[in-house]
Amino acid sequence: MTANLTPQYHDAEERYKAASSHGEKLEALKEMIALLPKHKGTEKLYADLKKRLAKLEEETEHAARGAHRADPGHVRREGAGQWVLLGPPNAGKSSLLAALTHARPEVGEYPFTTRVPLPGMMPFEDVQVQLVDTPAVAAGHTEPYLPNLAHNADGVLLVLDVTADDVDPSLALLDELLGRARVWPRTRPLPRDAPPFLAHRPVLVLANKCDLDDGTFTELAREAAAPDLPFFPVSAARGAGLDALRPVLFSELRRIRVYAKEPGHKPDLGRPFVLADGATVHDLAERVHHDVAAALRFARIWGHAKFDGQQVDRHHVLADRDVVELHA
Repeated sequence: MTANLTPQYHDAEERYKAASSHGEKLEALKEMIALLPKHKGTEKLYADLKKRLAKLEEETEHAARGAHRADPGHVRREGAGQWVLLGPPNAGKSSLLAALTHARPEVGEYPFTTRVPLPGMMPFEDVQVQLVDTPAVAAGHTEPYLPNLAHNADGVLLVLDVTADDVDPSLALLDELLGRARVWPRTRPLPRDAPPFLAHRPVLVLANKCDLDDGTFTELAREAAAPDLPFFPVSAARGAGLDALRPVLFSELRRIRVYAKEPGHKPDLGRPFVLADGATVHDLAERVHHDVAAALRFARIWGHAKFDGQQVDRHHVLADRDVVELHA
């Protein structure tokens, strides 16, 4: 069986080969492991990558003895945006990460299986969205770095086990954690006296294990959750609700995909630039290169312009899937 490695995997592999420091090698190697397809044809490669990772981590630990350790709650953002999964023990966060991404977290029936944040990349059409599994949230047992991790993410997913008998207290703990993280759900208008550090972010509730329920417990969980939070019944084990969830996780990030085109050439439709909703032609030019932005005279647009190839200035607001030809 062939490995069928993705272009994103090969990009990470090239960064690993070109890396000059242990830190750069670790980041690239972790991304390779997260992006590796899951099937029999990759088992030997997966084992080799894990062996290399263990060796690098051991060497890094030896080198860092006596020095300050890195923040365990910092996960470098990758792809179109970053979602952090929060939930009580055995809610199925790791199973959801495995079902939605190429990551291979440790999944167990015992509580607190996840000990450190673990990222994975969720493919969606022509982009990847980062999901980060985290240690469980429980009374008297919540990692101190979780509020900072949630605050810095682009969105938060609250994962519940709808078959559990402690949904209400679990939701209360998660709500308290959001407060400490200074995260305010985007479905709620900001208070008039909102401090500037309050993060206005999308917060979704994922009611996991709905396949084990006839709908009764799912409805009780829906009633227990805040009515203004989007609620999605899902099953990591059966895949129920996951196909509908993927586009939501991209759209809630409020990002657009833009394809650059050189004059006289076809656009590269396989590698879009991912920009914030409301981005302009100038913003795209800055992403290409600051010299291009400085010399930019105009652009031609295919997609949501009035007609194909319409000439626009640097202030033109782009739309999702626009093709842009920059003229400097």
